[in-house]
Amino acid sequence: MGASGLGSALANCINLSNLTLKLSNNQIGAMGASGLGSSLANCINLSNLTLYLGENQIGAMGASGLGSCLAKCINLSNLTLYLYENQIGAIGASGLGSSLANCINLSNLTLYLGNNQIGAMGASGLGSGLANCINLSNLTLYISQNQIDEGASDLGSGLAKCINLSNLTLYLSQNQINNEGASGLGSGLAKCINLSNLTLELYHNQIGDEGASGLGSGLAKCINLSNLTLQLCYNSFRDEGASGLVSGLAKCINLSNLTLNLNSKSINDEDASNLGSALAKCSNLLTLILELQDCQISAQGTSKICSSLTKCTSLTTLAINLRSNLIDDNCAYDLGSSLSKCTNLSTLTLDISQVLIGPQGALNIVSTLSKCSNLSNLELCLNENEIGDDGASKLSSALTEFTNLKNLTLNLCAIEIGDKGLFQLGSALAKCNCLSTLELDLDDNLIYAQGALELGSALGKCANLQNLKLSIQGKNIGKKGVSDLCFNLAKCSNISNLSLIVSNGQPIEQNALDLGSSLTRFSNLSNLTLYLSHSKLSNKFVIDLGSSLSKCDSLKQLSLKLSKNQIDTQGTTKLCQSLAKFQNLSCLKLDLENNKIGAKNLQNLGLSLAKCPNLLQLCLNLRRNDLCSKALQNLCSGLLTCEKLLVLNMMIR
Repeated sequence: MGASGLGSALANCINLSNLTLKLSNNQIGAMGASGLGSSLANCINLSNLTLYLGENQIGAMGASGLGSCLAKCINLSNLTLYLYENQIGAIGASGLGSSLANCINLSNLTLYLGNNQIGAMGASGLGSGLANCINLSNLTLYISQNQIDEGASDLGSGLAKCINLSNLTLYLSQNQINNEGASGLGSGLAKCINLSNLTLELYHNQIGDEGASGLGSGLAKCINLSNLTLQLCYNSFRDEGASGLVSGLAKCINLSNLTLNLNSKSINDEDASNLGSALAKCSNLLTLILELQDCQISAQGTSKICSSLTKCTSLTTLAINLRSNLIDDNCAYDLGSSLSKCTNLSTLTLDISQVLIGPQGALNIVSTLSKCSNLSNLELCLNENEIGDDGASKLSSALTEFTNLKNLTLNLCAIEIGDKGLFQLGSALAKCNCLSTLELDLDDNLIYAQGALELGSALGKCANLQNLKLSIQGKNIGKKGVSDLCFNLAKCSNISNLSLIVSNGQPIEQNALDLGSSLTRFSNLSNLTLYLSHSKLSNKFVIDLGSSLSKCDSLKQLSLKLSKNQIDTQGTTKLCQSLAKFQNLSCLKLDLENNKIGAKNLQNLGLSLAKCPNLLQLCLNLRRNDLCSKALQNLCSGLLTCEKLLVLNMMIR
């Protein structure tokens, strides 16, 4: 029948108002796209349309033809087109833009045109067409990898005429955009007088100091801008450009939320100092996300940035990524001391992974941050530093000084913590009396079964803990360590949400009953996620686990990550038969990718799941198993008997 035949059938649906078609990667070609569009033009009541047509060899003719037909959908208000990787070129992009200008009621438009060789001419034509979409209020354009170069300037000129535009997202990465293109884009955006939310993704271009400053000058005139995200990493501007950019942003008097990504090896201390001085002028900022990963920033630059932020007196939420910079122990102290002076800060995310700090640096950063009197949410990433048990001990003693901390995330991967340091960390966390949410990432450390047991015992004393996510992947903990950990964690009587990651080849095959039995001790557990991928698990494990878990009477949501094991259809069916005993289970996610599930008795799997009496949402991942189309039909046949199921997401390819 093809795309044209499908369209002909849809043309008879005269009352159709909402339509989504997913036809990507189907070799539709130009004729198929045009034929589909021609038929859709007859759907006179269509108001919301989403078309997935990526990777279909549509070409310029197909894109133009599709656009011409869609222009006849006079009631269309919301349109999303996925046309990536279709070789539509400049002619196709221009034709599509011109046609969409005739959709007079269009208010929300999303175009995915990545990797289509549209070039500068195509970007210019697209901008000219969009300039006539006078009712557009929300626009998202994905036109990365199209070599648009100076066409960015013409695109900006076109957007300047969209006078009702309030929300704009532009993905323009990897497009060879130079100074002229960036400055022109900024000039165009300056005329979007109603713009309040803007996202610009411009990474991997050729923007220098002049272009960055020009972009900043243009944005300075967006007087109603309140939320701005700028992705500018891996360009060629330095301190002058960064300073000019942020100085322009400081003139956006209503700007309250700013995300700025400047990740680049070309950014050094001088650049960081100038950036800090400019940020200090953004006096109305409430939220700042600053990405400076993989730069060449040391103590001088770090200190300048953070001391400047103390002048942003309204700042309540701050995230700084300084991963892979030249930060040492002394720099960590200066960094924390400066941030502690941000008196209204309530939420802080700080990433100083892969830097030069040791045990003293860990103490310096945590002890100084503890002076942030209003801090209630903290995420601290110290991955891949040489901290060890000594540093863990010092860090732990400082953690007890956080009096108002409610939500804490600690990323401590590969920092050489052993059992001793782990116990001290757990004991310190138990003294954080206000803590209700805790995420601990302890992967790739020197932790054994005894350490896991003692961590569980210590965390079991966190009386107010409700939400816990714990990743403790490694090859030394063993089967007993995992079950002992859970057994002691169950003493946290208020935990309702638990996520446990213990995969990475750990030999826990023989301990399913102990693990499941430990989990049943969580009296208030309603949401459980278990990551047990790549753990050499067989049928016996999942059968025993299911049998034990069926006694968790309060569970409402369950997610089991069991990919890359040795589980077959029989084991999966038995597991689901146990799950059918969950009276309150409403949401189930089963990841069984890359196991040994075959076609035999797959219908029984569906029938078993259908017996979960209150199941509303099911996500089933069966990728990379030996399944034929007949087996999948049988599975679906079984699932059809799920009377209450509202949402089904199956992954089978």
